Amino acid sequence: MPIAIHPPQADLILPLPAAGEQWDPYTVHTHYFGLTVPEAGIGAFLYVRYQPAFPLSQGGVCIFKGMDNLSPTDIEFLDYQMTMPWPEVDGNTITTANGLRIEFLEPGRTARLTFTSNDGSTSFDLMQTAVTPLLARGHVIPGEELHSDPSQSPGGSEQYMHVTGELVVNGERHAVDCHHPRDRSWRQVRTERQGGAVPIPPIGWTPMYFGEDLVFNQVGFEAPDTDPAWTGLYQLPADRPTHHYAWVVSNGEAIGITRVRRNALRYHPELHNVIEQEVEAEDERGKAYRFRGRAIATAALPAWPNLTFRDSVYRWEDEQGRVTHSTYQEIWSDRYQRAMKARSRVAVGV
Repeated sequence: MPIAIHPPQADLILPLPAAGEQWDPYTVHTHYFGLTVPEAGIGAFLYVRYQPAFPLSQGGVCIFKGMDNLSPTDIEFLDYQMTMPWPEVDGNTITTANGLRIEFLEPGRTARLTFTSNDGSTSFDLMQTAVTPLLARGHVIPGEELHSDPSQSPGGSEQYMHVTGELVVNGERHAVDCHHPRDRSWRQVRTERQGGAVPIPPIGWTPMYFGEDLVFNQVGFEAPDTDPAWTGLYQLPADRPTHHYAWVVSNGEAIGITRVRRNALRYHPELHNVIEQEVEAEDERGKAYRFRGRAIATAALPAWPNLTFRDSVYRWEDEQGRVTHSTYQEIWSDRYQRAMKARSRVAVGV
């Protein structure tokens, strides 16, 4: 089945309610960008969440390093504000109140991101150039589409980018040259009540770029037959796929994924996210894929107040021995968090 491709102008969809018009207060638009500096064990989460019904926004810059970031304030740099005015929008340029600037030089293809902290010690100037089409994205939380208004044409997109430029973190300069995904959503109604619209196990996002011949992406949970940590907490139909949406891109052609099996090999002892895993997949043409990855940096970050959110820098390897680095992101609800916390207490004899 062909994967839909959005027109370039989808990057600029940021509507506000018309005069006298009432929108669901949970309506959101989002923009996410990121980067990795693998040799320094650094990752960045650059995010804007727009709440047009008010209108307000939240977001900013999170830069993390290493494996012991148990709180957002542990990370290398944090300027993430939960409540900001609606960003300044000037043509194709979006600037938040805390200074994150997104300029779509060519919508659907190139974007420049800049930022400088108040004290000048942390900054970046990044060029992001597309290496895959602007693919239509599924919903982050299964069931959230039940709350959206079809008449508003809600949607989302994903795209892999070649990211180049410079990052300065607390005065230390790093050259940036990586491949990293970006995504966004518009006019989606995201309630986040008790972890989302339906009870589900922790969701993991595993984007990978190995070259023009292999770009892989899936969002889903660990396979029930791998004895995942969520066993016994959630009841799922036996025939339910473990992925919510997935695709591969080879030489510009997007191909759907029909099966994904994720096996967690190791969890962080305090953050509880998966820090080593295997991913198997099969596309709609019958081709199989196998990957193995481990975290070289991970952090507890904001962005989803009613959910636990973890971002990571992952080192992935494919069957041919090729290595790439990318984000691995995971979210879960309070039910899973309490269970994992209790399990870790037992493990240390508390």
